[in-house]
Amino acid sequence: MKKLVLLGGGYGNMRVLLRLLPNQLPEDVSITLIDKVPYHCLKTEYYALAAGTISDHHIRVSFPEHPRLSIKYGEVTKVSTDEKLVYLKDDEAVSYDDLVIGLGCEDKYHNVPGADEFTYSIQSIEKSRATYHTLNNLPAKSVVGIVGAGLSGVELASELRESRPDLNIKLFDRGNVILSAFPERLSKYVQGWFEEHGVEIVNNANITKVEPNIVYNHDDPILCDAIVWTAGIQPVGIVRDMEVEKDSSGRVVLSKYHSLPNDDHVYVVGDCASLPHAPSAQLAEGQAEQIVQVLMKRWNNEELPEELPQIKVKGVLGSLGKKQGFGLLNGRGVTGRVARLLKSGILWMYKYHNG
Repeated sequence: MKKLVLLGGGYGNMRVLLRLLPNQLPEDVSITLIDKVPYHCLKTEYYALAAGTISDHHIRVSFPEHPRLSIKYGEVTKVSTDEKLVYLKDDEAVSYDDLVIGLGCEDKYHNVPGADEFTYSIQSIEKSRATYHTLNNLPAKSVVGIVGAGLSGVELASELRESRPDLNIKLFDRGNVILSAFPERLSKYVQGWFEEHGVEIVNNANITKVEPNIVYNHDDPILCDAIVWTAGIQPVGIVRDMEVEKDSSGRVVLSKYHSLPNDDHVYVVGDCASLPHAPSAQLAEGQAEQIVQVLMKRWNNEELPEELPQIKVKGVLGSLGKKQGFGLLNGRGVTGRVARLLKSGILWMYKYHNG
């Protein structure tokens, strides 16, 4: 019996399971999924959990059940491609014939002193829960600093504004205008929403240090009752520690078949993979589709295609609270109620389809 081991129950490996189960998995292959928590988490919605506008239950999807799928709960500490073993904390190592690494990402602190120690995070469900407890236990008129005005920071700030209108929210952005990578019309729309709703945007920010309840912008101290870091991500430490080729962001360089260039049995999906697009759930799912195709051909001793098609990312949607949103779909900007409804609909479809 061949053993396929999936590390992490994120978007990529959930798509692998969706494509292989219940009927596509060859009779001589079994699957072991290893994750720290006993359910798939909708990471794109962690901002809402942290803000307190949805419950923990709303962002959980049960793992599928199948006679040849076993789910092992544990923390991965090391991957040895030489031994073909996955080492777990306080448990026996797990062997594999084929391995898909989808362990996700963690915050990148850009060597800012104190950022790791004195800020909150929304990069895992455990950390998002802790952030929720802190933000929602703050007394009225407290100051919340959110460092990083990318998609996560924007969504957290807007959702927190609706959840806690009594708070003073400061959103620190490195650019001249918020979401500068988006078309100007979308950037202005989001900037205008924050101005209208009383969220202070600190443009051209440069966070140089963080101390307890103090964030330093250009070395000027700003008092905050809580500081949340949303200013960049990097692959988890286990992947960063692997002795494989990586790009400048620490992501694993892959062959055209999404495997290690020198190991056809180890695949990397999602935030840990070096790809031409920015990491996203869409990209992880697109990768997973192709990984399954490659696995099936290799299991059946069939020749692989000369090239795999380029993964197409349809767009990005962001929320501004529960009623407004923004996004790019096939290169076209969309704002307002329509954008928010689209995002809600996609989320509902995902949960219904996978759950």
